[in-house]
Order: sequence, then structure tokens, then C-alpha cells
Amino acid sequence: MTKEIVPLKTVFTDEELIVRSSGKLIDGVAARRAKVLPDERGRLGEIMRVDDPWFEKFGQVYFTTTYPGVVKAWHYHKKQTDHFYVVKGTLKVALYDERKDSPTYGTVNELYLGEHCPGLVRIPPGVQHGWMCISETEAYIVNVVSETYNYADPDEFRTHPHDNHIPYDWTRKNG
Repeated sequence: MTKEIVPLKTVFTDEELIVRSSGKLIDGVAARRAKVLPDERGRLGEIMRVDDPWFEKFGQVYFTTTYPGVVKAWHYHKKQTDHFYVVKGTLKVALYDERKDSPTYGTVNELYLGEHCPGLVRIPPGVQHGWMCISETEAYIVNVVSETYNYADPDEFRTHPHDNHIPYDWTRKNG
């Protein structure tokens, strides 16, 4: 049974992203608009700072890309915290709280990140997450993670993108 995804609110401050969920933000998840400073030469955008309230520690920074219409989901980490920022293109990001001891267990969140809606989302360990590229061009994503990738013992646990128990449907909703 898929839960209805309803807007959390309709007016947002500069520190927030448009987040839709089943009524509440998943415990430990945070999202904010990115600070973008334009001038006649171009733009400078801050992704993450050590004085951000949610900064834990630095593991590494990497980038990944996703082609239009592709779903990269689902997975979670036991130790690692992710911080996604989309440099080019647009993503629909979905989160599912599968932590049985969490006050938001079973909650689904959905948000949009991209070059026209710059922002950063923090995803704590244990929260299933993934995205779909909804732009007509390849999306470029930067991830600032709390842990260094361990090639011998990766902290990554995968769930099939469509055939699973997660109450979320990646299908585009027209209308």
C-alpha cells in the first residue's frame, strides 16, 4: 500500500527546500537552500561548511551522474551520512525511514534538487534513499560524505528500485 505524499507546507524560507512527505520530515534528515552569490562574472555557490549545524566530519567528496529518466535507488548506509548537491540537471530525491527505532519510522520524503533549485540534503545512516533524473539532460551530483569509501567492505546496502517493500512509486505524475 502506497502512502499519499502530501506537501509539508507551501511557503518556504531561503533555508528550506520544497519537501513533500507523509506529513513530517524524517528524523535526522535536513534540507536547505544553497547560498548562491551571483555577480557580473558568474555565480559562487556554497555547498557545505564546517560551521553548518549538521556537519559531523569529513570522509570524502565524490561526484556521480545520472542520465535522464534513470532511477538510482534504493540504498542505505549503516555508518555514513550523505550530503547531496546537484550541480547540473534536476533530480527527484526520495527518502524512506526504515529505522525501526526512529520516531519517523515508515515516513517517506520527496524533494527536488537541481541547478534551478539549488540546495543540500542531509541523509543520516539507516535512511533508504535514491533519486530519478527528471531533467532532459544528464544530472551531475556532488556527495559530501562522512566516511571514506572502504573498497574491501563497502558500507552500502541495496534494495531493488521498483520491486520492494518501500511505499514509493517513481512513476512521473502528470496533470
